[in-house]
Amino acid sequence: MGSARRDVRAFAKDARKRAGYELYRVQQGLDPTDWKPMPSVGPGVREIRIHTDGEHRVVYVARFDEAIYVLHAFEKKTRKTRRADIDVAGKRTSGRPGDRQRRRAGPARGG
Repeated sequence: MGSARRDVRAFAKDARKRAGYELYRVQQGLDPTDWKPMPSVGPGVREIRIHTDGEHRVVYVARFDEAIYVLHAFEKKTRKTRRADIDVAGKRTSGRPGDRQRRRAGPARGG
C-alpha cells in the first residue's frame, strides 16, 4: 500500500531477500521469525524485524484471507521507532480495501 513495495525494493539485497522470506512465511500462515505486535498502529498490525548490516522493518496486517497488506517498510536508524513511521502505517491501516467496503456498507444491523 502506498510506497511500501518501492520501499522494500530499496532495501539492501540481503534485507530485501529476508523481507521476502518473512512475508512468504506469513502467506503460508506462519509467524515471521522475529516480529512484534504494533497495537499503537492498529488491531492485528505486526512489525517484522529484519537484522542484517542495518535494521529494517516491515509493518503489515494479515487479518484477511485474500491478502497481506504491507502498510510500511523502512530502515531503522535508532532504537526507538520514529513517530513518523508509526503515523504512516496508521494512516494506511484505514485505507485497506476491506475497511473501505465495510465503511461503505455502513454498520451491521441486528436482525
